[in-house]
Amino acid sequence: MSFILYMVAGVVSGVLGGMGMGGGTVLIPVLTLFFGVEQHVAQAANLIAFLPMAAFSLKVHKDKGLIKTEGVWSIVAAALITSVAGGFAAALLPAEALKKLFGAFLVFLAAKGIFNLWQKASL
Repeated sequence: MSFILYMVAGVVSGVLGGMGMGGGTVLIPVLTLFFGVEQHVAQAANLIAFLPMAAFSLKVHKDKGLIKTEGVWSIVAAALITSVAGGFAAALLPAEALKKLFGAFLVFLAAKGIFNLWQKASL
């Protein structure tokens, strides 16, 4: 039964990720709060789940001609460097600090979303 629940959590986070929300904003809290998964493991699972979603999104965007390759290598290099550095930093942090940082990130995203809605409404 728990396998089915994990699958449902993965599908829901995948759908939300495909809609632009970011699946990790759902998957990580679901894994930690409802399934008791450690923060480090939940974040690693999210990163692994991101890979096929990113590959699929890249193919869809490429097929629609929406990808600009100008300057892509500088972005790739920066992403690789910061991803590796962030991975090492996350591995060194205690789970409680990682939870608090992720919670602060979610609060920031929510505040940004509310601000954007407010800004659009006042136009």
